Amino acid sequence: MRQFVDAKARALGIRVDHHMRVVIIGGTGHIGSFLTPRLVEAGHALTCVSRGIKQPYQVHRAWKAVTRLELDRTAEENAGTFGERIASLDVEVVIDLTCYRLESAKELVETLRGRIGHLLHCGTIWVHGPSIEVPTTEEEPRKPFGEYGIRKAAIEAYLLQQAREERFPVTILHPGHLVGAGWAPINPTGNFNPEVFSTLMQGGEICLPNLGLETVHHIHVDDVAQAFMRAMEGRNVALGESFHVVSPAALTLRGYTERMAQYFARPARMRFLPWEEWRKGVTENDATATWDHISHSPNCSIQKARNLLGYKPRYTSIQAVRESVDWLIQKGVVRSK
Repeated sequence: MRQFVDAKARALGIRVDHHMRVVIIGGTGHIGSFLTPRLVEAGHALTCVSRGIKQPYQVHRAWKAVTRLELDRTAEENAGTFGERIASLDVEVVIDLTCYRLESAKELVETLRGRIGHLLHCGTIWVHGPSIEVPTTEEEPRKPFGEYGIRKAAIEAYLLQQAREERFPVTILHPGHLVGAGWAPINPTGNFNPEVFSTLMQGGEICLPNLGLETVHHIHVDDVAQAFMRAMEGRNVALGESFHVVSPAALTLRGYTERMAQYFARPARMRFLPWEEWRKGVTENDATATWDHISHSPNCSIQKARNLLGYKPRYTSIQAVRESVDWLIQKGVVRSK
């Protein structure tokens, strides 16, 4: 298998310097679309596991050198076969980008125990509740709320316990709000409605909840991919650790609005309403998303990832968002009139 993958990579002109046998679960999603080409270009023999429903977010020649395996994780887990299907691939590294239940993590760990050298798990900064001291460090006690955050915090606690007590080789990376060409980013009102960007582009007024001082913390998905690569390469210091993977600085909603208006060469026209009044002017879906983001108001430190992994994000929050918005403009989703 390794020789076959290497031959495909070389035929495409992709350098093969060193390699490990790697499987990436969810390799065609947001993160996988950027991480998969990085892994191939680094010379790793890569198997991409996905349900086969969607194409990667970016076109790249490296995909031709990837072994694709279509698996429905939910169906396989219900049958009790998912972990064994992954273990049977005989790889050294497993990157899990689609684990959302504690039971899923337990099955994978029990099956892979003693059979791999490194499991890299994708977490979320939602393992934290509302910020206490900012920027929040990885050492802050976990006080998550909401189903997603509570589930991911439970998975993190289990994996770290397995690392501490059973020496299971795991590293957890916690991304912030994913940004990149291919999807709509969290906007300056804290939800996913792209019309907010159109309003800013047209010089219109944006209504923000409260005083607009709550925060969001974006991360370009290629910087997330960079962090996974650095954690793989820095295995000795990464084992048994969790790392935040976000941009160098969070944004207040007000500051976010001002920066995007500046990007469109428009004045930043803002007004503010108390939360209960503000929510009456938007859809229930937008209000729910905004409340989830402003009640968390994430502002996370990346000092640990910088110090131990050499993590160096290439994008600020605004730079990352601009790339997504430019893509939305090209697609006609964000409009100047």
